[in-house]
Amino acid sequence: MAQTLLFVDYMPEAESCGDCRDRISKRLESLPGLSSFVVSRKAVSWVGGEDIKDAIIAIIAEIKELHHHMVWIISGMDCPSCAKSIEKAVDRLPGIHTARISFARERLNTDFNPSEVTQDDIQKVVTGLGFGLTEVVDGNLAKVKRSSSCCSSSQTQSQTPTAISNGSDFGHFDQVKAFLSGSAGKMFIAGVALVVAVVLAQFNAENARVYYSVAALAGLIPIFLNTVRSIRFGQYFGIQTLMTVAAIGALLLGEALEASMVLFLFLIGEALEQRAANKAREGVTLLLDLQPKVARLVQGNDRREVPAEDLSVGDVIEVRPGERLPADGIVLNQMAILDEAALTGESIPRNRDVDDTAQAGALVLEKLATFRVTSEAGDNTLDRIIRLIEESEEHKAPVARFIDRFSSWYTPAMMLVALLVAVIPPLLFNGIWEAWIYKALTLLIISCPCALVISVPAAVTSSLAASARRGLLIKGGAALELLSRAKTMAFDKTGTLTEGKPQVTDVIAQDDAAEMIRLTAAVERGSSHPLAEAVVRYTEDQGIEIPAVTEAQSITGKAALGNVEGRMVAVGSTDYFAEQLSENAKIYEQAQGLLAQGKTVVVVIIDNVLAGVLALRDEPREEAKDTLGQLQELGIETIMLTGDNPKTGKALGSELGLTVKAGLMPQDKLREIEALRAKGTVVMVGDGINDAPALKVADVGIAMGGGTDVALEAADIALMQNKLQDLPVLIRRGRQTMSNIHQNVALALGLKGIFLMTTLFGVTGLWMAVLADTGATVLVTLNALRLLRNSPD
Repeated sequence: MAQTLLFVDYMPEAESCGDCRDRISKRLESLPGLSSFVVSRKAVSWVGGEDIKDAIIAIIAEIKELHHHMVWIISGMDCPSCAKSIEKAVDRLPGIHTARISFARERLNTDFNPSEVTQDDIQKVVTGLGFGLTEVVDGNLAKVKRSSSCCSSSQTQSQTPTAISNGSDFGHFDQVKAFLSGSAGKMFIAGVALVVAVVLAQFNAENARVYYSVAALAGLIPIFLNTVRSIRFGQYFGIQTLMTVAAIGALLLGEALEASMVLFLFLIGEALEQRAANKAREGVTLLLDLQPKVARLVQGNDRREVPAEDLSVGDVIEVRPGERLPADGIVLNQMAILDEAALTGESIPRNRDVDDTAQAGALVLEKLATFRVTSEAGDNTLDRIIRLIEESEEHKAPVARFIDRFSSWYTPAMMLVALLVAVIPPLLFNGIWEAWIYKALTLLIISCPCALVISVPAAVTSSLAASARRGLLIKGGAALELLSRAKTMAFDKTGTLTEGKPQVTDVIAQDDAAEMIRLTAAVERGSSHPLAEAVVRYTEDQGIEIPAVTEAQSITGKAALGNVEGRMVAVGSTDYFAEQLSENAKIYEQAQGLLAQGKTVVVVIIDNVLAGVLALRDEPREEAKDTLGQLQELGIETIMLTGDNPKTGKALGSELGLTVKAGLMPQDKLREIEALRAKGTVVMVGDGINDAPALKVADVGIAMGGGTDVALEAADIALMQNKLQDLPVLIRRGRQTMSNIHQNVALALGLKGIFLMTTLFGVTGLWMAVLADTGATVLVTLNALRLLRNSPD
C-alpha cells in the first residue's frame, strides 16, 4: 500500500491548533481501512488507497464546523496561578472546548463552538478578572482591550507597545498610573501607608489602631476588589480570597498592626513572584526578538524594504552584516558567514556556501549576503521553534496534572479545616474564641497552594527555555518526565546513526586504481542513484578529472554501461557480474569480505575484463559510538530498528555496540516498539517519513533536525543541530528537571507542614505565615531558575 499525502487546510488556524490535530487523529483511529497515519500542521498522510480520502475530508469538515480557534495575548499574569484562574473561568463558558494558556508566551489559546459562545463572551470573562487582553490576528496584535491588572502591572516585559498603549503613547501620568496599578505599585502604596501609620502612632498612641486600620485598608482594597472579580467568575478559593478573609478577620479581632503588616508582606511577595516569573520567561521571549520585522527585497537592480510577512517562496533578499535573516533561505552568493548561536546553541559561526540552507533568525557576519527565500510567511524555522514552545505547555507532565487535581480540592479542604479550628476548641473544649479564630486565620494563609502550584510549571518552563537555547525543542513537560524514566532508546539507521549518504570506503583494482576510478565515474556521472553520486563525489574529492562518456545506457537495478575514450566500461552489482567476479579468486574473496562487513560492492568491467571492485557504505556518524556509550552508562538500553538488510545492519551494530533488528518495514517497527514498551519507557529516534508512525507510537519520539517535516511533526522532541551528542544531554535534562520538581514539591509541602504545626501550638502568627507562604513561593521559583543556568552535559 502506498503512502498518500492529502494536503488540506483543515483549520484556518491550523498553524497553531494542536487540539484540532489531536481531534482529527482520534477520529481517524476509528476509521475502518486506515492502517496508519500522521496528522501534521498542513497535511494528513496515511498508508492506504485513495478510496479512503473522502472519509478523511468529511471528518475534517465536521471538526472544522464545530471548532473555532482564536489566540489572545494576556497581560497582567505574574504566576501560573493567574493563568490557571483564567483557564478555569473561560472553561466554564458554554461551548468552550478548551482554553489553554502558555504562561511563557502569555497567550490564551481558545477552541470553541461559535454557535454557543462568542469572542465577546471570552473577552468579558478575561477583562472581568482584571487582566489585559489582546487578540492575535494572523500573527499580529489587534483589538486591544485593557483592564486593571489582577496581580501585576499590565505593562509586562513581553508586551509590545501596541498591546499596552491601545494605539496611543503613554504620558507621564499614564506611566505613574500603570506603575501604581501593578504589584510593585500596590506594594509601594501599602508600604507608604504603613510607614505613615507607624509615625503617627508614635505621636498619638491612643488612635494607633485607627492609623493601622487605614494602612491595612490601603493594602486590602485592591486585593478585595480582585477577590470580588474572582468570585464573580467562579474562582472561590484563590490566594486573594484567603488573604481577604485573613485580613478582615485580623481587623475584627483588633489586630490592625498585624493585618497591615500581613498585607504589606503579601504584596512584597507578589512583586517578587512577578520578577521571578518574568525572569523565567526571558529564555522564551528573547526568541521573539530574533526575527526582523522588515526585509530587503531584491528585484533586478532595485532594492526596497518590505514587511517580513510579505515575503514569498522564491523571493531574493539581501541581509547586511549585523542583521538577522527574516526567513529560511538558500545562499546565493559565495560564502555567507552566519552566527546561529541563538537558534542552535552552536557558538562557532558557520560558513555557508552557494546553495547551502540558512535558518531564519541567523545573524549575518562580516559581509553582505544574498538568499532565496524557501519558507512561507509564518512558517520558517524560528516560527516553528516559537510555535513548538507555545504548544509545549499544553502537554503537561503527569506530575503536573496530579498537582493540578490535588490543588483543586486542597484549598477548599484547608478552608474547612480552618473553620473547624476556629469553632471546635471553643465549643467543645472551652477554648478562647479570639485565640482560635486567630489560629484559623493563620491556617488560611498557610493553606495557600501558590508554591505547590508553581513548583512544576516553573521548573518545566525554565528547562524548556534552556533546552531551546541549545537547539533542543521539547514539546512539553510530559516528554521531560518520560525522558527521566526512559529504559530503552531505539534508533533508525539511515540519517540517524549514519550520515545518510553512502561513501566509497575501499578501492580494489587489478592494475591502476586511479584509472579505474576515473573511468567508473565517467559512466556513473549521469545517474542520480545515491551509489553513483557517491562514486562521482569520491572521484572529484581525489582531484581526478572525469572524462566524457558516449553510448551511455543503464540496466535498471543491475548495471550502467558506456564508452569512455574508446573503451567499454560497465559498472554493476556482484550478482549481475557474478561470473566475471568468480574468475578472479583473490578479488572474489576480498569482495566477500567487504560484503560481510555490510558494505555494498560495485564491480567494474573494462573491455569485458574484470578491472576491480569498489566498496561503499553509509558510514556511521563520527559521534555515534561515543553517544551510544554515554547512553549505556546512563542505564539506557540501545537498539537499532532498520529496514536495511540484516548483514548491513549486523555489521553496523557490531561496530557501534548495540542490538540490531534489521529488514523491518514501517509496521514491523511499530510491533518492535510495542514489545519494547512492555519492558519500560521507550524513546524512538528517527528522521524519515517512514519513521513518523514509530515516533508517534513510542513514549517519546525524537526527530533529527535534518529530517522530514512529517517526522518533526510526529515527534515530541526535535534536535535542531542534528547532533547525536544531544541525546545523553536530553536524558540528563529530563532527570535534572524531575529532581528539581521533587525538590520544589518537598519544599512547598514541607514548609507548610512545619508552619501548620507551629501555628496550632501558638508559636507562629499571621505575619510568619505570610513569610512562610511567600518565602516558599520565591524559593521554589529561584530553585526552578537554576535550570536556566545548569547545563546537563
